[in-house]
Parts: sequence; structure tokens; C-alpha cells
Amino acid sequence: MSETSDPFGPIHGRPSFRDHIDRGTFPPHGILPDEAYELLHTGLMLDGRETLNLASFVTTWMEPQAEHLILDSIRKNHIDHEEYPAASLIEEACVHMLGDLFNAPDSAKVVGVATIGSSEAIMLGLLAHKRAWRDRRRAEGKPTDRPNVVFGAETHVVWDKFANYFDVEMRKIPMKPDRFVLSADDVEGQIDENTIAVGAVLGTTHIGEADPIEEINDLLVRIKAEKGWDIPLHVDGASGAFIAPFAEPDLRWDFRLEQVASINASGHKYGLVYPGVGWLIFRDASRLPEDLVFSVNYLGGAQPTYTFNFSRGSAMIQAQMYNFVRLGRSGYTSIVETMLANARFLNESLEASGKFTILNPGLAEPVVTFSIKGDPGFDVYHLSARLREDGWIVPAYSLPPDADAVHLMRVVVRLDLSRMMIEMLLRDLFAAWDALVAEQPVERPKAKPDVWTSPAHAAATSKARTGLGQ
Repeated sequence: MSETSDPFGPIHGRPSFRDHIDRGTFPPHGILPDEAYELLHTGLMLDGRETLNLASFVTTWMEPQAEHLILDSIRKNHIDHEEYPAASLIEEACVHMLGDLFNAPDSAKVVGVATIGSSEAIMLGLLAHKRAWRDRRRAEGKPTDRPNVVFGAETHVVWDKFANYFDVEMRKIPMKPDRFVLSADDVEGQIDENTIAVGAVLGTTHIGEADPIEEINDLLVRIKAEKGWDIPLHVDGASGAFIAPFAEPDLRWDFRLEQVASINASGHKYGLVYPGVGWLIFRDASRLPEDLVFSVNYLGGAQPTYTFNFSRGSAMIQAQMYNFVRLGRSGYTSIVETMLANARFLNESLEASGKFTILNPGLAEPVVTFSIKGDPGFDVYHLSARLREDGWIVPAYSLPPDADAVHLMRVVVRLDLSRMMIEMLLRDLFAAWDALVAEQPVERPKAKPDVWTSPAHAAATSKARTGLGQ
């Protein structure tokens, strides 16, 4: 890259727009700020449009006032409670508000923490349950060398990560070809005195359904009475924990259930905040072993911390509180009702066409999953690729074992996907269908590499498009 640039010349005529940038070498010289911005800004246009990315649960729109608040607080290091006490109090307020939303026996007694996302929250929650299990076993003079955690294949990959990273036996219950969530019977066959926790999902990533959380809780209550095993239930509410309280307030999945000890939620999904903020909420302080909470004083005062990360921005935590006070229960309810209504319309339209099988008719969350009926001469991967030509990002994938013969597509309905846009999506979807029927593609591509069958191949395929896989 040239060392100098004419500050008065047009940006697109400057050397940075014609010189090669070696991404493997640190730049020897800088360029002007407007050049750097425009170079990266235009490069990011290669990404899909956020609103048309129907693969993602993550929020892609916030009010301008929220964005101003984010900019106001983006410079604050949230861990520095001594310098930014008002910011830290916002986190505490959010934790107690979520305790109330999740029907804790006493919302003033819940403890919790803001995290980077639900992945960190799940790991921290399960780590607390592992430590509590170990301490209890030691006090009883019993061995602590064989902990296990029980969950289903419908969970996020972070559950597998936790078991791997923290040396816990993973008792992962496979899906079935005709059932994509857990059952209480599945769980009963896997738990024992070494089970640190059972995981249940409220709004699964793959299908958009919910595990039968109350039935699993009732099983664990019975087991506790019969065998003395006090096994906590962790509810993975990454998306559903910000849907169920507003869509089905009488649904019992939360702290109203005796064995639910902890809940995670993603503020940056249906909490309606930009990435990244997640939440981990414990029923009360007894569920978080004290020796997991560290205190430091080198930022100016004693500051307790229970996170994997240390320094982090405060902006998204402030944005979460903005939504809580801006929307309240009534505001969240109206948005959730709209998203579910739009998802229901999409579901019904796809089913009425006779071309698709709807996999989650119950709509535990605003997510529509569907497979192709029969064999029209193409598959979901063809259809997904054709939609991409119109700008829509609608993922096609297979389910985990033992339901990996099911190939499907998924549309995540977020707050910025209107009924009008869904009607346009349907128009483009049916047009793509008709075009593929007429073409009858001769070469049927094999199922694309995915995280279940070929994680290394999947990663290499993604990098190849950017030139980083060389």
C-alpha cells in the first residue's frame, strides 16, 4: 500500500482502493480515517443484509434512542464497578427484573450475571452445578471423580463444549426420526447419583420446539423423594425465555418448578438487544458456590466477579435496561404477539401450499421449520441457494443423529420481519420452487458439510469463500 494519500482527492481514487492489502502482514503505514472507514464499509457490503438473514436469532434492529445510549456507554469497562457504579447497578437491576419475569419465589434473592451471550451463561451455570455436586459429595464422604450431565441432541453445541472443557461425562440423548425433543423417560434412563444437572431447552435451535420442562421437573422431584438425588434442572432459555413469559404467562417452565435452579437467556435474541449480552439467573444465592466468586481490588475497590471474561463493554447491558423500561411487559407482549402472528401466517401458508411439511406446528417461539414433501426433483439445499439469489438467507441443514435423515429449512421471525416482507418471501420461495421444477437439476449435490458429520470440512468451506482457507 502507498505510504501517502492526497487528503483532498476523492476517496475512491486514493491508493488504498487499488493497492493490494496483504492480510498476513501488519501494515507498515496508516491511511486517513475516512479512507479506512470507506474501505471497510464497502467491503462489508459483501455480507448479507441483516434483515434478510432469516438464519439468525440475533437482533438486527433497535430504536435510534437505544443506539445513542449504546454509543454513550461504549467506552465504559463494565467490570470497573468503582469508576462506573451506576452502570454496574443497571446489571443488578436487570438480574432482579429477570428473576421477577421468571417467577422466582423472591426476586430480591436471585443472583445472576450478565454474560457475553448464552454460551457463557450456560457454561457458568453448569460449572456452578458441578461445583455444588462435588462439595455435596465430599461432605458425604463419597467419590467425586465421575460427574455427568444429561441433555438432548436438540441443545446448542455449547453443552458439548462444557462437557469437554470441564471433564464431565456427556450423556447426550439422540433425537428420534419422528421426535426432536427430550422426554422424561429419556432422562430417567440416564440420570444417577453422579448427575450434576439435567438440561432442558425452551425453544430449540434446530426445530423451534420446547422440551417438556414441567414433566422433566416432576421426574426429578420424584427421584429426589425416592433416591435422595437432588439433581438441579438448568433451563436453556436462550431464545424462549424472552418469548414464553409474554406469549404464555401461565406456562410452567421457570422458577415455579421446584428443581429449576438456573436459567439462561439471550438478551441479544428475543431480548431485542444487539449482540452481545446474555443472562444467567440462579434461583437464589445457595445455587452459586461462594468459592466460584472472585474478588479483585486493583481497579480501586473490592469487586466480586463470576464470569469467564473480565473486561467488557457496558453498552449492551445498558441497552437491555433501555428495552426493559421502554417496553415493559405490555410492550414486549405486543412485539412477541406480532412475531408469533407473522410466524403463524408463514406456517399456514407453507402448509396450505401442499409442498412442505411443517416440523414445529406448535410454535414455541417465532421460528418456522419445514421440509419438502416427496421428491420434486430438487432438495432444500437447491431451494436455499435459489433464495439466496434474491437476497434471502434461509438456511438448509440436517438434524443431529438419530434424525439426520431429516433435511429442513428454517425461518427465524424477528421483530423487523413484517407481514409484507413475509408475503414477499413466500412469493420468491414459490417462484424458486417453480423454476427448480422446470429445470429439474441433473446433478443433485450431496448434503452439505455440517457441524454434526464433518465440522472441520464445514469450517474450511466457510473460510474458502473469503480466501482465508488457503
